[in-house]
Amino acid sequence: MTDRKYSAVRRRRCARLIIPFIALVGTFAVGCSDVQKLNYEPEELSVDSARSKTKSVSSQLLEMIGVKGKVTQPGPGLAKCDDEPDAKDLYIMNHPWSVYGVSNDILKQGMENLRKSLPERGWKILKDGETKSVARDPEILAENKKLRYAAHIVWMRTSASGRPMINVTVVSGCFRAPAGTDINKEY
Repeated sequence: MTDRKYSAVRRRRCARLIIPFIALVGTFAVGCSDVQKLNYEPEELSVDSARSKTKSVSSQLLEMIGVKGKVTQPGPGLAKCDDEPDAKDLYIMNHPWSVYGVSNDILKQGMENLRKSLPERGWKILKDGETKSVARDPEILAENKKLRYAAHIVWMRTSASGRPMINVTVVSGCFRAPAGTDINKEY
């Protein structure tokens, strides 16, 4: 499978996981299917601009982690806010990425850095605990209402690949595509 096809498959899989994540966060939208139920007016933004904004948020989170490891490369992907006819122009951005290639001691420090830096940078930590998985990996769920982004961060002390990593999933609130944009043709 080519890198481009792999990235597209990963984004689609991630989009299916993002919907429950947004429901868990629950601050961006009471329901994206009906604009009147949103607790904010979605910013009108081209998909490329939203992708750039999401990359910037991810970069800020990476800076807060403060770990000089390897970082996965796939960029932000688009998912529809909902398939309702009146919401054809609403979409979210999601950006899953990981930091790896360093020891668990260094990754532990990265999680500590986040606990300190997130609140200082306008993020509210909604959950700071363990995953419900057998591994009971440390996780942080945070939101930034001003930016309209949420982040789910999991320190996988032992991943399926055998290497420890911090997995980060960044999700935006809803954006409104400019008139004439067919979000079905975007990735």
